[in-house]
Amino acid sequence: MNVFPRTRSAKILGGIALVGASALVLAGCSGGGSDAAAPSASSGGGAVSEADGTFHVGTILPATGNLAFLGPPEVAGVKLAIKDIEATGSDFPFTTELTERDSGDTTTDIATQSATELVDAGADVVIGAASSGVSFTFVDQLVNAGVVQISPANTSPDFTTYADDGYYWRTAPSDVLQGRVLGNLMVGDGAANVGIIYINDPYGIGLKDNATTAIEAAGGEVSVAVPYNPGDTVFTSQVDELLAAQPDAIAVIAFEETSSIIPQLVSTQGYAASKVYFVDGNLSNSYEFPAGTLQGAKGTLPGNPADTDFQSRLKEVDPALTDYSYAPESYDAVIVAALAAAQAKDDSGTAIRDNLQSVSEGGEKCTTFADCLKLINAGTDIDYDGVSGPITFDENGDPTEAYIGIYQYGADNKYTLLNTEFGSLNE
Repeated sequence: MNVFPRTRSAKILGGIALVGASALVLAGCSGGGSDAAAPSASSGGGAVSEADGTFHVGTILPATGNLAFLGPPEVAGVKLAIKDIEATGSDFPFTTELTERDSGDTTTDIATQSATELVDAGADVVIGAASSGVSFTFVDQLVNAGVVQISPANTSPDFTTYADDGYYWRTAPSDVLQGRVLGNLMVGDGAANVGIIYINDPYGIGLKDNATTAIEAAGGEVSVAVPYNPGDTVFTSQVDELLAAQPDAIAVIAFEETSSIIPQLVSTQGYAASKVYFVDGNLSNSYEFPAGTLQGAKGTLPGNPADTDFQSRLKEVDPALTDYSYAPESYDAVIVAALAAAQAKDDSGTAIRDNLQSVSEGGEKCTTFADCLKLINAGTDIDYDGVSGPITFDENGDPTEAYIGIYQYGADNKYTLLNTEFGSLNE
C-alpha cells in the first residue's frame, strides 16, 4: 500500500495543460511569485493531535468578514460529509465530532482565536480558511500542534512551497491555474489592453500575477494594475486610475468590496459590465444591484460545478442556500481526511497527514465514502475521485488536476455556467 508522509517540496510547477469546452491549452507557467512575502503567524500553544478514537473535524470558515457569502455553502459541504461518514455506522472505526468556528477576515484576529480553540479542543483536522490571507495567520499554529489543515478555497500560489511539515493541504487548485484561465478568457474575448484592480494580499497578488502572465503570453497587455487594501471602503481613486488607461476589459480581483467597486465603475462611470471579469473571491449571486447592473459580466471559479443532485443534498442541510461555491471542495476535504484516518486506523493529525496523498491517487477508483471505505476495510489501496474532481494531491498538498468554471451574469444579476475547463498542473 502506497502510504508515506508528505514533506514540503520547493519544486516549481512546470507546465499547465488545459482542455475543455473551448479546447484551451496552456503551458509554461512557474510557481508564481508575489509582490510581498507571505506573512508568518506566531506559533500557538495546545497539545499535539493524538489518536483518541474520535475523528474530530474543526472548521474555520467565514461567518463574518469580506468572504462571509462563501461560508454557507462551505459549511453545508462539511456537514453533508459528516452525515455521509456517520451513515456508514460501525464500518468507520471512529466516532465523529464537528466543532465550528468563524474565520472573520484579515482585518480581525478571529481566525487565530478560532485556531487556538480548536487545538485546545483536540481537533484532528481543520477545514478552512476560505481566504488565503486568513489561512496564513494561523497555519503555523496548526502545524505546531500536529493538526492537519485542508482549505477548500485557498488559491494563493505561496502555499505550494510553504514550510508546513506536510500538515497543510487544499482541495482548490493554485491560482497558477485560475490566473491562466482568466487571462486567456479576457484576451480570447478580444481585450488587448487590460486593467486589473486587486486586493493587496497573497490571494490578490498571486492571481493578479498569474493572470498578467497569461494575458501577456496571449499577446495582450496589462496597462494598469491598481491595488487596494483590506478594509478599504471607498474606491473612487482606484477606479479613476483604471479608467484613465482606457482598458478594453477590467478584472476585479476582490471580495465583498466588489459591492462598492461595481457601482463606482459601472453605474457612476458608465463602464460596460460586459467588459468586467470576476473571480472566485467575488463571483456571487447575492449582490443587491439594480437589475441589469452585471449583465454580460463574466467570471472564473475553480472547482467542478455542483450538479443538481449534490445541490439538492446540500439544501437538505441548509434550505436557504443560493450559492454553491466551494461546497464540493469542502465536502471532499472532510471525506478525504476521513478516508486517510480509516486507512491508517488512526485518527491523529499525523496519521491523517501521512495517508492523504495515498488515498487520492494510484489505487482502485472509488467515488463515494461508503464505497471507498469498504475497499479500505478489505485492504485495498484506493484512489478517491470526489464531487469536486479527481483531487490527486501532489507532494506539496496541492491538487494536480482541477476544473475551472467560466460563468456569465444575466439581467437578473445571477450567474450561470458557460463552460468548464479541465486543467492539469504538470511537474
